[in-house]
Amino acid sequence: MDVSLAFSRALSLIVGLDPQFLQVVELSLRVSLSAVILAAVIGLPMGALLAIGRFPGRSIIVVVINALMGLPPVVAGLIVFLLLSRSGPMGAMGWLFSPTAMIVAQTLLVLPIVIALTRGTIEELWGEYREHLISLDLTGWRAVPTLLWDGRFALTTGILAGFGRASAEVGAVLIVGGNIAGYTRTMTTSIALETSKGDLPVALGLGILLISLTLTINALAFGVSRIGVRFSG
Repeated sequence: MDVSLAFSRALSLIVGLDPQFLQVVELSLRVSLSAVILAAVIGLPMGALLAIGRFPGRSIIVVVINALMGLPPVVAGLIVFLLLSRSGPMGAMGWLFSPTAMIVAQTLLVLPIVIALTRGTIEELWGEYREHLISLDLTGWRAVPTLLWDGRFALTTGILAGFGRASAEVGAVLIVGGNIAGYTRTMTTSIALETSKGDLPVALGLGILLISLTLTINALAFGVSRIGVRFSG
């Protein structure tokens, strides 16, 4: 197919709000947003406590978390697949090849990013405000909410980075979701499938939306960081 014609049809799919097209986009956003929210709920307090806590093995945990930031998506997908398979410890839940399994896999990918970036941000703030917080009897868990709020702009940037990784991921969701049409097919898996089938308009349309989403995320991250600098100044 002529590339210009493919682009024209791709734009028609986007502008025409094709139902199947929108279903894929909606599922992708729902899965990625759910994963990022879960990762934030778990990772923010864990990262904060890792920043201010001092206990045996802390350095090892920090090294492991930093290493997991580069965890290959297919490995994360394999781990979740083994956990959710019928013979796995969570097989009875019946989550495999469902959006829930995809959320679990993406959470596993985003969580180390949130923990590591939170630890770095909170560790810096704790070093700066430690004496003041201790004078107010804010130590341990009690200091976490204050530190998280003070570092909200930097942490938001980190969460947006996690969302960027989740939304662009293909390996893990393909393994645990199965790329089932109308049920677990996301933008990234659809692009891979439609390209292999030679259906360029659909692949290009989804690619345009994915690039637009990536640009939007980066613009938001940049805007939040600028606001943070302005407030801190």
